[in-house]
Amino acid sequence: MATEPEDPGTAPDIGSLSAGLGELMGIEITEASAERVVGRMPVKGNTQPFGLLHGGASCVLAESLGSIGSTLHAQRFGRVAVGIEINATHHRSATEGHVTGVATPVHLGRTLATWDITITDERDRKVCTSRLTCMLRELPTG
Repeated sequence: MATEPEDPGTAPDIGSLSAGLGELMGIEITEASAERVVGRMPVKGNTQPFGLLHGGASCVLAESLGSIGSTLHAQRFGRVAVGIEINATHHRSATEGHVTGVATPVHLGRTLATWDITITDERDRKVCTSRLTCMLRELPTG
């Protein structure tokens, strides 16, 4: 997910993911800092043909959370975050309710930020684990 705000000098709206894929998927951010980001997403509307949570939806949630944390970290240096690599392991299916993702940093540097994201169902069972790396780039000029 591109997390560069329209005005790079301002923080993104972390309470919602408006006007983008996150909004379409119903992602809600419940906690956000450069040290931890938490959000949830409904299963309904984000499923594959068999009624299971789509693996790509889990990746969108994971990248959204890690990108928000990376952006908050990058702003400390006057930079913006751009996702460059994501991987995911899908452990079990979800068919109803919401899933919750918790992103915690593995590395917060001046040029790269890497996050571990764990997604669980409403019974606190692990649905997916993911790792996201973002490049922290200089703000565009001009």
